[in-house]
Amino acid sequence: MYLNCKSWFSLRYGTIRTDELVATAKAHGITSLALTNINATTDAWMFVQECMQHDIKPILGLECRNGAAFRYILLARNMDGWLSINRFLSRHLQSEEPFPEQAPFLPETFVIYACGARPLHSLAENELIGIRPRELNRLFRTDTRRYADKLVVLQPISFQNEESQRLHRVLRAVDNNLLISQLPPEEVAGIDECFIPPFQLLELFKEQPHIVRNTLRVMEECQLHFTFGQHLNKKRFTHSREGDRELLRDLAYEGMEYRYGIGNAEAKQRIDKELLIIDQQDFNAYFLITWDIVRYARHRDFFHVGRGSGANSIIAYCLGITNVDPIALDLYFERFLNPHRSSPPDFDIDFSWRDRDEIFDYIFNKYTTEHTALLGTVATFQTNAIVRELGKVYGLPKGEIDKILENPYQVKLGEDNVHQRIIRYGRMLDRFPNHLSIHAGGILISEAPIHQHCATHLPPKGLCTAQLDMHLAEAIGLHKFDILSQRGLGHIRDSLDIIKENHGLDLDIHDVKSFMEDPKVKDALRNVQTIGCFYIESPAMRQLLRKLRCDDYITLVAASSIIRPGVAQAGMMRQYVLNFHQPDKVEYLHPVMKTLLGETYGVMVYQEDVIKVAHHYANLDLADADTLRRAMAGKYRGQQNFEKIKNLFFDNCEKLGRPRAVSDEVWRQIASFANFSFSKAHSASFAVESYQSLYLKTYFPAEFMVAVINNFGGFYNRELYFRELKKTGVNINPPCVNRSDYYTNIKKNEVHVGFIHVEKLEQAWIESVLDDRKANGYFLNMEDFVNRTQPHPAQLEILIRIGAFHFTKETKKNLLWKSAALLRRDTNDPSKPGLFREPSRNWTLPTLSYHDHEDAFDEIELLGFPLTSPFGVLQHDQRKYMPVADLERHLGKNVSMLGYLVTLKHVYTVKQEAMCFGTFLDRDGDFLDTVHFPDSLRRYPFMKGGFYILEGKVIEEFGVYSLDVHYMRKIGYFEDKAKETGTLRAPLSTA
Repeated sequence: MYLNCKSWFSLRYGTIRTDELVATAKAHGITSLALTNINATTDAWMFVQECMQHDIKPILGLECRNGAAFRYILLARNMDGWLSINRFLSRHLQSEEPFPEQAPFLPETFVIYACGARPLHSLAENELIGIRPRELNRLFRTDTRRYADKLVVLQPISFQNEESQRLHRVLRAVDNNLLISQLPPEEVAGIDECFIPPFQLLELFKEQPHIVRNTLRVMEECQLHFTFGQHLNKKRFTHSREGDRELLRDLAYEGMEYRYGIGNAEAKQRIDKELLIIDQQDFNAYFLITWDIVRYARHRDFFHVGRGSGANSIIAYCLGITNVDPIALDLYFERFLNPHRSSPPDFDIDFSWRDRDEIFDYIFNKYTTEHTALLGTVATFQTNAIVRELGKVYGLPKGEIDKILENPYQVKLGEDNVHQRIIRYGRMLDRFPNHLSIHAGGILISEAPIHQHCATHLPPKGLCTAQLDMHLAEAIGLHKFDILSQRGLGHIRDSLDIIKENHGLDLDIHDVKSFMEDPKVKDALRNVQTIGCFYIESPAMRQLLRKLRCDDYITLVAASSIIRPGVAQAGMMRQYVLNFHQPDKVEYLHPVMKTLLGETYGVMVYQEDVIKVAHHYANLDLADADTLRRAMAGKYRGQQNFEKIKNLFFDNCEKLGRPRAVSDEVWRQIASFANFSFSKAHSASFAVESYQSLYLKTYFPAEFMVAVINNFGGFYNRELYFRELKKTGVNINPPCVNRSDYYTNIKKNEVHVGFIHVEKLEQAWIESVLDDRKANGYFLNMEDFVNRTQPHPAQLEILIRIGAFHFTKETKKNLLWKSAALLRRDTNDPSKPGLFREPSRNWTLPTLSYHDHEDAFDEIELLGFPLTSPFGVLQHDQRKYMPVADLERHLGKNVSMLGYLVTLKHVYTVKQEAMCFGTFLDRDGDFLDTVHFPDSLRRYPFMKGGFYILEGKVIEEFGVYSLDVHYMRKIGYFEDKAKETGTLRAPLSTA
C-alpha cells in the first residue's frame, strides 16, 4: 500500500535517508515497499539492498513532476519495466522537455494518476488512479466496485514527522530561492505525507476493501529479480570469451618482447599466471577495453600515464597501459586482482586536460551512448552553503550571514529565533544530498543498455551522466574506467610539441629507463631543480628529496609514498629519513623482516609491504595477504573471514617457528600501518612521470617552462614559473600585437607573454585581432592597428600599458596621447574604402617624464607581477641582508634576510595552535624556507604577497637549512622613499 515513498534523494524535497525509510517500514511490519523519487532514480539500488537485508520486497518506480506539478507515478513490474522507466526519465532530463499530462505506453509498467486527473473509464490496461486517505470522500458518487481494478491506495511518504515537515518547507524555499514566508502552498507536501501504520491505513479503507485488494495485486505483480555482485560491464571486446582470451595473450607476449626482450622466463611465468587469473575472473574485456583506449590515445599522439593498483600488473605494463615494471619493483598482482577480492580492478588513466574530452568522445562513439555513461555523484550541502541558503530563506542581511559564517554553529547569537532556526536546520541539513554532479573521471561501459541500471541526465559537460555513484555502481557490478586529467601531462605533451617546433626533435618520452640513468637528470634530482615537475616541486617534497639525497628511482618512489599525509602524520616519514641516515642502527624484528624491508630501512612504506610481510613472514598466500591488508585498512567487510585469516596468520607463524612475541609485534605494526599506507604501484607511476618531466626540464628548460605556464602551472602561482623561465637565459618580452599569441610562445631564445595573462582583456576580441594578423600580416603601427581592429578605448589602453606596441619604439605616454585622437577620428567605419582613408599624421607631442618603475607597476596591475625581478624595482637598501647561499655558514646564528613571498603552508600543532611554513625567494632567485611557530605567527602575521624582512635563527635538519623566524615585517616597493617631512622611515626592528 506504500506505493509512493520518497527518500532524501528527491532532492530538496524528501527528508528521509534511504536506510531510515526501509528501517521504518520494517518497524511497522511492512513487507513490500515502493521507492518513487521525484525525477530521479539515484538511490534505487541502495534501496533494493536495504530491503533485501530487512526481508522487504522492493518495488522500483518514479514520481514524475514538472516543477511542483505532479503528473503521475510509474512502477516497474520487472526489470524490463525498470528499463522503460529509466529510458523515459532520461529522455526528458536530457531534452528538458516537460512530462506529458498523460504518460505514454511504457512496457511492463504501471502508471498511477492522482485522484480526478483522468476519467476512470478512459484508463488503459496498465493505468491506475491513486486514492489518498483524505480523498476517500471524493469516491462518494463513484461505483468503486465497477472500477476496482483501476483504484489503488496511495499514501505518499515524504518526511518522518512534524519537525521533518518543517525541514521539508525549508528545502522547498531553498529550491525556489524564496523567503519561507513567500513559499506557495502548491510547492509544499501535505502534513499527512508520512508513515501511517498499516492497521490505521486499513481502518481508513475498511469501506473499500476491494481497493486494498487491488493495491496488493499491483504490488504482487511487481517482481524485480536482480543479483548483486555480478559483472555487468561489457563482457566481450571481440565476439567471444575465447577471442578475448587469445587477443589478450597475443598482446601480452608482443608487449613482453618490447619490454623485456625475447625469452625472459620470469616475465613469461608471471604473464601466464596473470592471464589465468584475469580469465578466471572474467576481466579479459576490461583489460582489452583499457588497452583500446590507450591505443587510440597513442594514435592521436596523446600522452598518458597509467597508475593506480593496475601498475601491479605485468599485463598492463606489456600492453602499454602503465610504464611501471612490476618485476623490477617486486609488485604483487594480487594487490590488483585476486580470486578473494570482491572489489573491481582499478586502472587510473591520466591524460592532458586538453585531450581528455576527445578520449571521452572516442569511448562514447565506439561503445555507443546506449551502453556508455559518465559516472555520477551527488553533491551534498556543505556548512557555508547551508548557512548562506538558510540566511536567505529567513531574510537575513548579508552582514548577519557573514557573522554566522565566521564560526558556524558556535557563534553566540543570543535567543534570536531566526538565528536559532538557521543553526537547528543547518545541523539537520549537514551532508544532505543537494544536487547531481559528475565523478572526477569515472566512465561506465555496460553489457546491457545503461538504462537497465540507472537513468542518465545531461550536465553542462554535454555527455550522458549516470544517476549512480561509484559505490552503488560497484555494488551492482558495474566497474568504472577512470579517465582522469592532470596538468602535469599537459606540461609534457606541450613540451614535446614546442621542442619539435623549436629544435626539430622527436623525443621518445617513454624511454624512462634511460632517463633514470642519465647523469644530468640525476644531478638535477639531487639538487632539486624540480620546479614545474610533476609531484616533486612542492617545498615539502623538495626538502624531503634533499634530506634523502635522492638521485635514483627507488628512493624517489619511496619519497612519493612517505610524503603522503597519512604516512607523514603517523611519523613514518621521519622514521624513514632517520633510518636512511643511520642504516647500521636499524633494528629488525626478525631476519626475514630485514630481507623484506631492507630496501625501506625497516619501515613499511607501501601497501605492498603489508602483503609482502604477511606472505613471507607468515606464509599466507598472496590473495589472503591482500585480504588482510584491506581488512586492516577498513576496506573489507566480513568479520568471520577476517578472524579466519588472523588465526591463519598466527597458526602459520607458529608452524614456521616464529617467536610469539615477534609475531605479535609484526601483527601490531601491520595493524597500525595498513590504514596509512600508500600503493607502491601508485608511487611508482608518479615517479615515472616525475622523471619524464625532469628529463625535459634538464635538457629543454625554456621550452618546458613555457609548457608549464601554458598549462597554468602546478603547485605554485604563474609568477614563479616566469621567474624560473627567466633563469634559463631567454628574453621574456611583454605581450606584443605582432609577436604574441593567446598563449605564451617561444621562438629560439625569445619568449613573448601570451595575451591570456592580461587582466580585463576580452578573449573574443583579442582572438579576432590575432585572426586579422594571421590573415593580413603584421600591424605597421598603432594607427594601422586601430583601423584594422576597431578597439574599444579601454581595450586599447590595456594593450598600450602592457607594452603591446613596443615595436613602434614610442613611449607608452605618447601612444596614450595618440590613441585618444585616433579613436575620435572616423576610422572605425568598415564601409569606408581604404583608398580614401586619411594618411597617417606625424604627431608632435611634448616631452613626457618617464620612471624606471612605471613599466613594472603596469605589469603588476595587468599581469599580477612584474616581468623584471621585483628586487630590481624595490627601492630599499638590500645590501645588509644575508643571501640564502650563506645559510649553511651561519647555522645556529641569528640573521636578517629579505624575502619575496612565494607560498605558505598553514598547519596546526598537537595543541591545535596555528603555525606556518613559508617559502620565499631571495635576490639571487634562491629559495628560502621559513618556520613560523605559533607565538611568532601570532605576533607577526602574514599580510598577503610581497617583500618581508625576516629575522631569526638558522636551523638545519638532515642537511636542509631553514630560518626559524622570530621577527617579520612586510615592506613596500618604496620603503626607503622619504616621507613628506623629509625623514626616512622608522628602523626595521628593535632586535
